[in-house]
Formats: sequence, C-alpha cells, structure tokens
Amino acid sequence: MSIQKPSHTFTKIHLKALHTQRLNILFALSFTVFINTVCFAQKDLPEKNTGIPSVEDTTETPQEKETDTTVTILPEDFLETPKEIDSTKNDSIQPKTQLLSSTVTYKATDYMAYKKKESKMYLYNEAEVYYEDMEIKAGSIILDFDKDLVYAYGIKDTLGNYTQKPSFKQGTNEIIPDSIIFNTVTKKGLIYNSQTEQNGGTLITETTKKINDSVYYVRNAKFTTAEDLDDPEYYFLISKGKIVPNSKVITGPTQMHIYDVPTPVWIPFAFFPLTKTRTSGIIFPSFGEDGRRGYFLQNGGYYFAISDYVDLATIGDYFTNGSYGLRLESKYAKRYKFNGNVGFRYENLITSERGFPDYAKNTIYNIRWSHAQDSKANPNSRFSASVNLGSSNYYQQSVNQVNLPNTQNNTLASSVSYSKTFQGEPQANISLTATHSQNTQTGIVNMTLPTFQGSISRIYPFAPKFGAKKGIIQNINFQYNVRAENRINTEEEFFFKSEMFDDAKVGAKHSVPIATNFKVFDYFSVSASANFDEVWTLNPIRKYYDPITESILTEELNTFDAFRTYNFSTSIGTTLYGMFNLDKKNEGKKLQKIRHVVRPSISYNINPAFDNYYDTVEVIDADGTTQSEYTRFENSIFGRPNKNFSSAIGIGVSNNFEAKVRDKDTTNLEPKKITLLNNLNFSTSYNVAGDSLNWSPLRVTGGLQVLNNKMNINFGATLDPYALDANNRKINTFNINNGGSLFRMTSANLTLNYSLSSKSGKSTTESQSAINERLQGGGRADDLFGVSEDFADQQFNRDGIDEDEEEEEESELYNYKIPWNVRFAYAVNYSNAARQDEISSHSLMFSGDIEISPKWSIGGSSSYDFKNKGFGLTQLRFQRDLLSWRMNFSWVPFGTYNRWNFFIGIKSSLLKDLKYEQRRKPDEQL
Repeated sequence: MSIQKPSHTFTKIHLKALHTQRLNILFALSFTVFINTVCFAQKDLPEKNTGIPSVEDTTETPQEKETDTTVTILPEDFLETPKEIDSTKNDSIQPKTQLLSSTVTYKATDYMAYKKKESKMYLYNEAEVYYEDMEIKAGSIILDFDKDLVYAYGIKDTLGNYTQKPSFKQGTNEIIPDSIIFNTVTKKGLIYNSQTEQNGGTLITETTKKINDSVYYVRNAKFTTAEDLDDPEYYFLISKGKIVPNSKVITGPTQMHIYDVPTPVWIPFAFFPLTKTRTSGIIFPSFGEDGRRGYFLQNGGYYFAISDYVDLATIGDYFTNGSYGLRLESKYAKRYKFNGNVGFRYENLITSERGFPDYAKNTIYNIRWSHAQDSKANPNSRFSASVNLGSSNYYQQSVNQVNLPNTQNNTLASSVSYSKTFQGEPQANISLTATHSQNTQTGIVNMTLPTFQGSISRIYPFAPKFGAKKGIIQNINFQYNVRAENRINTEEEFFFKSEMFDDAKVGAKHSVPIATNFKVFDYFSVSASANFDEVWTLNPIRKYYDPITESILTEELNTFDAFRTYNFSTSIGTTLYGMFNLDKKNEGKKLQKIRHVVRPSISYNINPAFDNYYDTVEVIDADGTTQSEYTRFENSIFGRPNKNFSSAIGIGVSNNFEAKVRDKDTTNLEPKKITLLNNLNFSTSYNVAGDSLNWSPLRVTGGLQVLNNKMNINFGATLDPYALDANNRKINTFNINNGGSLFRMTSANLTLNYSLSSKSGKSTTESQSAINERLQGGGRADDLFGVSEDFADQQFNRDGIDEDEEEEEESELYNYKIPWNVRFAYAVNYSNAARQDEISSHSLMFSGDIEISPKWSIGGSSSYDFKNKGFGLTQLRFQRDLLSWRMNFSWVPFGTYNRWNFFIGIKSSLLKDLKYEQRRKPDEQL
C-alpha cells in the first residue's frame, strides 16, 4: 500500500471574445496563472519528528470536520487531473503509475482532518482504516502520505484513562498494543506493549517488530495462559524471541516468574507450539520411585497426528528392575459418519530382584475398543462396538492403573454388532453380534462368535387396506424370527487358543408367533397367541451304560438334529380408577384427594408334553435293571423340549397411587399432584395340570420416590404358601395348615438410592472424559467406587465444568451457603428358603463433595459391609484451583489399594507438560 497526497485541481477557463473588457480580463488571467504556478511548485516538507505524535497534536482546528462519516479513497483519486494540451505537441513526461492496488476506507466518530502542509490525515475517536486484508482500529490514527506510515494509538478519556487502544488485524492475526507504527509499502512495523492471543496462550511484549505477515521479533516478552493479564499469576519472561503466528514461538533465554518473582526454572532456549491443528510431538513422562521395582518413568512416549481423522499415542513405562509397560491409544472420527477409540495395554511386571525368594514375573494385557456410528450416516444399517477384554487381574495388578474404581469390577464384557434393515412390506431386519463376558474372580469366559438374528415385521393378512383394524379377525398377525448362535464356554488360560473351541455349541431357533387382540364389553382387553418353535442343534448326545465302570457315559454325536414345540396363551385385563375425596367440604386440608389406579389381569398358558424326544437307558445295578430317562437335546443352547404337560393360570395386579395436595404457594389455586407409590405389583400362578404344589410363590415388587424425587426406593419379596418338612424340603401342605402364617417369606430385597445437594452444589468434579474412561472399563457412572486418579488428563477440563459455562460472580464475602453434594446407595437382601433366616448381603455405599471455599474442594467415597463388618474401597480427595494451575491430592488410606497421588500442573493444554506428580504405589500382594 502506498498513499500519495492528492494533487491540486486546476480551474479550466474558457476564453470568450469579450473586447469591451479586454484589459481587465488580461490582468485577471495573468494573476490566476501566477497564483496557480506558485502553488504547484510548492513542496510540503515533513516534520523532522518521526515518532508517534502525542494526543495534544490533534487539538489543532481541523480543516474539515464530519461526524460518523466513512470515506472511500479510490486509486484514481490520487492521480493528477489531466490538463488540456495541444494535440500537436507530445509531452515527454509520462503520467504517474497507479500506486494503490485496492480501495482504502477510513472513518472516525469525531472528525477526519487532512493537513496539506504536513501531508497527513488525522482521524480521531473510534477511528478505523481498512485496506486489503489489513484492519486498524484505534482512538486516533494518523496517515502520513509522504512516508507511507500509519500511526495508531489510544486516547485519554475525561478521567485521564488511556482508552481505545489500537487493534491491528491482518488476516487471522490480531494484536492489541498501546501504539503502532506501520509502513504500508514494506508491510513492516513497530508495535509497543502489545497483547497477542495465540491458541490459548497470551504473549505480552514490550516491543515487537513486524517483518511480514508470518514473522515477528519480540523483546522482553511475557508468555502466559493466565486470564488476568494485568496481574498474571505466572509467566515466562522471554528476553528475545521469534514468533510465527499460528505455528510456533522460538525464544532465547527464558525464565519462569510467579507473581513477578523469578524462580530457578530457567532454560537457555524454549519452543512453544501454537498450531491450531494437532501436531506430532513428545509426551513427557512423570518420574518417581517404587519400593519393589526401583525408579521409574511413566506415561512417556510420542504422539502421532496421523491425519484430521485419526491419531495415535504410544506411551510406555520403565522400571529399573526390568519391568515395563506399553500402551497404544488411538482415536478416530469422521463428522456425520462415526467416531471411536481403540487401545492396547501390555505390562511385563517383575517383583523384587532375580535370585531373591520373593522374585516373580507376570504379564497382563487389556484390549479396549469403542465405536459409535452417527445416526445420520445410514438409517438402514448400523455398526457399533464396545470391547473390554484381557487378563482378569489386569485392573487389580496394573502398576499404571489410572482408573482406581475399575479395580472393583467383577466382569469384563464386550459386544460388537452390525444390523441392517431392508425396507419394504413386510420389513426385514438382520443383525450379527459377537459378545464376550469374563468373570474376573473365576476366570470363566463365555462368548458368542457370532449370534445371528433375523426377523420379518408383523403381517396382518386380514387387515383392511384403509382405516383402523377392528375385531379379532382383522387383528390377527404373525411374524418370523430366527436366532443362531455359536456359543463358547472356556477358561482364561485357553482364551485365544485352539482349545477354546473344543466345547463350542452351535444351534439355531426358528419361531413363528401368531397373535391377535380385541375388546370385550368395551372395557376388557383380550389378547391371544400361539407360538411355534423349531430348534436346530449340532451337538446331540447319546447316553449308554458302561458295565466296566458301572456308570452312565455320554457321547457327543456332532451331527445335525432338531425338535419342534408349540404352545398357546391368552390373557384378559382392564384398568380401574378410584378417587377418594378427603376434602369434600372444601376445608382447605393439606391432603385433598387420593387417586388409585388398579390394572388386574388373568392369563392362561398351555405347554404340551413332548416326551417323544426322550429316550431311556438301561442301568444294571444290584437290585436289577432300571431305566433312566434322558433327551438327546440336553446340550442344546436353546433348552430342551418340555417333558411334562402344564396348564397354568396366571394372576397379576399392578397398583399406582397418586395424591393431590394444597400448594404451599397460596397464589396457586390448583392443587399439586404428587406420586405416593409408583408401582405395587402382585403376581402368582396356578398349575391346573399339576398333581401337587399347584400354586407358585407370590411375588411382590414395588417402587416409590420421596424427598422431592431425590430418593428412589425399590423393594421386592417372594412369599411361598407351602410349608417345609423337617429336612427343609417343600411339601404339598399349606403353611397356614402347618401351624404357620398364610405365607412364608423365602426372600426379600431392598435398594435405596439417594442424591442430595445444595442449590449451588455440583454433582461431580470429574471431567466427562474421566467418566467415559471408567464406563468403558466396565465401571460405574457415579463416583461411589471412587474417581479417576489421572489428574494430568483432567487438567484439560477445569473441575469437570464446561469451559463455556459462566462462572459465578465472586463477592467480597464468601457465600455462607457452602456448596455440597452427597450420594448414598443402600442394598440389603434376605434369604429364608430353607429356614436359614439370614441377611445374605447388607452394604452401604456413599460419596460426597464439599466446596469449603471458592477455590478449595474436598470429597470422598467409601462403602461399609454390615454383614462382614468392614469398609470397602475408601478414597479421599482434595482439590485446589490455582487460577491457571490446579492441584490435586488423592489418598486411599487403607486396604489392598492403599496409595496416594499428588499432582500440580497448568490447566491449559498448551503447557500441559509443565507438571509435577508424585505418588506412592500400593503394597504388593501375593
């Protein structure tokens, strides 16, 4: 950009033949030519002072004054106005070339003044200048046309405060300094006392020299991620450095200061990445000492930014006694398509030293994969995965376990599924699913590789083409379902080995249900259904008696076989409503009405006997030959055919209780509806075809919510009408006829969940990433088993709060209502099936957090087993918000996993490697 001073405009004079005033006209013409010649030859010399003019320099009376005016200067405005010349003469002076390649636009609120002697344009109050990709805003701007310089600085308000600091923006880079000198031709400039935000960090410089759009040199600069830039709690003082915007900062000697106090943290040079996109780089490890394995380096490695869709982090641990660990973590995502992550963790653990009696070596591993498909990607097909498999003792023995709560998991589970829908009439659905379930206590592994399911939507052959279906005939419908499985049951030592397929079972089940529904007497709903099943198996058996061993042996035939069954069921039900008015006289009672909803139902089921699928084997014993009955489908994964005919009547009643109470708000005339009992259900059945013990135990279940729906209570009980004999075996005698009560309680359970917090209390201090980590490992979503100890990862999301969430305004006196929250989970189970009359399990889990000050919070979680009289996993947590830093301390004071972990580090992900972490490992267990 080059700015040229506007040329003078000559007045064009057209001569006329005016002979009457010949002398007067000649004198006026001569004087006009003389004046214009002097003005054209005059050269305006710039002032010797090239510094930034003071605010007082703009107080001179402007030649032109406008308010809120925008002026656009076009390139042709800076060219000489052509003079009329004789066409017969050729001028040897070439016209000036155009110096501006684009339009210059400027404006100001108070005035815009051009001084011809100085060849400068003055803009005052909210001044703005635009040229190409350059944008300058300031309280006052001066354009020097002779030197092609732009001066920008703030102005003082009536109180003497320096306001409207310049804002220099070129492209995506923006700088807010105290003042600017900028050359519009060379694009170089000097910037004083600027503040530049670069990807979460702020660079406060005393002097900045702009070389071009991509290179800046700074002197005496402060680099910080603090929010309070006027008084940052910490910064790195850079004596000199080079900035490449949105790329990097390269510095010379750099020293860390905390509240302007220099610290011993000093380095001869530094490199700060400023890229907006992910880049590959080193992951700095944490260090410490382990009592059994020596000194260690943990969580160090390298991060690979492979592309915009996938990355890879390789992280390792090393102990001086030879133990090591390796973790590969990768995340991938494609917008509107899918996202997920995959991880592999392996650890080779050595205890003590070779040659010592307590020397031991163990290897553990864990594989995790999570994949989710966007619902918009394909409405007719879906693929998902949630995999968590590996060594059963991985979470319990890992020396780098970042998720303490997962040590309480008893099961590792996985599922990978694909489903597809074929549109049409009827609609068809298919799915393939592979599942895995691993008991960490017994090491038993159950898998399905795979499970195939297919179905065709319901078909109504007698339904009308238009209108609703009515009656028993029009509602007749049927469908087809198929399920095929390859089920594997093995032990962990044979996992991923050929031996795991030795006991595999393969089978399929085809099902065709036929159903209908209709109403009778307008108030009763009736449904009827018949079901036909065909079961295929590749694992039929044959039993025979071996006289040598005098036992019955089983032989697997490994051939195809099938059996077919059918059954019939029907049910009838209705809904009854009752309203009890407790305030008939409108006396203003607190409890006004109670509403009771009852849904009774009766069902009837018939299951024929399919004894044709049963065979006998002759057993020769000392008393002679006897027969033992069996079916060759005993190993079928979909069960065996029914041997005994059953004809049963089922009875069920569900209840719901609601109430209307007077609202505390007297201005609200309508009563408030509350739920007294969500549900109270009773169910039993009577076997008509049975010769004894016809009645099934009565099952009672219920649930309610109290304390403003903050406490959930669920209960259940099993009541048996039959008595027990002296050997605690059930007999065909009613308990009431045996000298007892009407029912004998054989089992009962009660669970209670309670969550309570102050109005300003937060439910959790964890980040969502930490919660997802725990869920993916098979843990709980809440913190009743503790929270993650990976504080270095939590620093990305401060206090688990979304960064976009508005922070509460702090007052001079802290609010006397201290934020807090507490959670309880209580469970008790009672068993009395054989007169044991005992509490089989009885435990209480609890956790809570309290914010004792705006920056201090403490929390903890624990559990107590009332049956075994002992505490479970107990964790105490302390957290301190240090503005740009955070400090965490976690402590497990006793138990198998007793440990402590201390962490302090910078919150910003830009400087996440500046941290200090110290921990104590749990005691080794044999």
